[in-house]
Amino acid sequence: MLLKSIPVIDLFAGPGGLSEGFSSLLGYSGHPVFDVRVSIEKDPQAYETLKLRSFFRAFPKGRVPDCYYDYIRGDIPKHELRTSELVREEWQLAEHEAHNATLGETSPDDIDGWIREAIGNSDTWVLIGGPPCQAYSFVGRSRMRNGDPHAFEKDKRHFLYKEYLRIIQKFQPTVFVMENVKGMLSSTHGGSPIFGKIREDLSRPAEDLEYEIRSFVRQNGELKPTDFVIESENYGIPQRRHRVILFGIRRSHGHGYHRPLVSGKRVTVQETLSCMPKVRSRLSPKFKPKDSFENWLDVLRNTRHSLGRLDPCLSAIVERIDHATQQAESVVSTGSRFISCSCWSDASMPPELANSIRDPKLGGVCQHETRSHMPSDLHRYMFAACYAEIHGVSPKLRHFPLALWPEHRNVDGSERTSEVPFDDRFRVQCWGSPSTTVLSHMAKDGHYFIHPDPIQCRSLTVREAACLQTFPDNYFFEGNKIDQYTQVGNAVPPHLARQIAEIVADFLAEAHQAGHVSTRTVRGAEQMEELLETQ
Repeated sequence: MLLKSIPVIDLFAGPGGLSEGFSSLLGYSGHPVFDVRVSIEKDPQAYETLKLRSFFRAFPKGRVPDCYYDYIRGDIPKHELRTSELVREEWQLAEHEAHNATLGETSPDDIDGWIREAIGNSDTWVLIGGPPCQAYSFVGRSRMRNGDPHAFEKDKRHFLYKEYLRIIQKFQPTVFVMENVKGMLSSTHGGSPIFGKIREDLSRPAEDLEYEIRSFVRQNGELKPTDFVIESENYGIPQRRHRVILFGIRRSHGHGYHRPLVSGKRVTVQETLSCMPKVRSRLSPKFKPKDSFENWLDVLRNTRHSLGRLDPCLSAIVERIDHATQQAESVVSTGSRFISCSCWSDASMPPELANSIRDPKLGGVCQHETRSHMPSDLHRYMFAACYAEIHGVSPKLRHFPLALWPEHRNVDGSERTSEVPFDDRFRVQCWGSPSTTVLSHMAKDGHYFIHPDPIQCRSLTVREAACLQTFPDNYFFEGNKIDQYTQVGNAVPPHLARQIAEIVADFLAEAHQAGHVSTRTVRGAEQMEELLETQ
């Protein structure tokens, strides 16, 4: 019997982190439990990424054609992939699913038409998505308030969740999953906490429509705002990413049990990135000398001389810098769109995470290409990475020799103080712990994402950032490097989204059982598949 899948609609989809997690959840027969039928994103390059991934998902697991891999490796151009007669039907499906549209600006009639067609007569479906967060993030709202407080209060991004709410009001999903930044909990508008307003609106979107808003990490009962925060590092994500994620359940589906996320061993940067091919940074074309391997080595050799007069306590770091500079002579490549390698077989990544990321058919890594840095920043990166190797933590700016302090209006190089704004402006992602939050700010510079290996002396590549976000090796991000970094930083980690999908599947299976029989010992995906066979 042909199995059905639960329809999923993804709003404010970004590059598709939530969709990837939901679509990757399979039942025991290998059939997808969820089917992403509409994904909507306003950014043109993120939309292209969504569409390409939708094309990938149009094929059964393990049967994606070679032409897809040829494209992401750079062996064929995009138009050759799109015009191939062998995959025409799959491209049509992808273009039918992914939409480049702006909620709040695109005609609601168009958006409603896409959703209405996608869910059809399904009585069980899921709405997912994360309204843009700039107005809620700590840094974003601080910048906007300081720049123009009046404009901040009028910023329409405070209320983009109402576009999400409108879809709930009109189409009444069985459940919904809404993600946003932790700063939402402390954000105010007009003097009132915005989270309380959002929670209230989502609880009762219409006169005759109610939802129970649950937490993915706490049991039912009285919930505080902080109970909705998921700390990703506790759930197998190699990154300290803390996000508010709401689980809305339509009241008509009762008050069935749902299990919380199960915490586990923390995954480190070393377990995730140590097997990546070693690549060196480039030298910025805006500064001399011109980029070349020899010139890059000369810049690294000058690191020690750039330190100025040093405190004797830094002697161990100086020795490590000298040693790293010698070792750097072996790192020639700056990376490329695709690097052929078989290093994944030696990876120390935990099996569950490796199974969701690794793709042996790819035969290497894509989008592992370094960015350019000015020589003075390379000196800072070298010092910071060596400091982190010795002390196990990233140095604060006050730990840097004064000669390495940047020329910036927020930094007074004449004295060392703990009151320097952005004291962690140069941050090493240390081997022995999960990374800090992968942010879209990576698109601007790599100062917060310095690679822990000093001999590579650089910031993270797009692929390394994507690995920390748990995107599969075969997930390709369209656009230039700025576009790619932005997409990776804005996404929900797919491996976390998959765990959330398991909980949703578990609950939906529970809700369909007579008497709400507990499924605590049964995988929700498997039970849901049994349910679908009977529909």
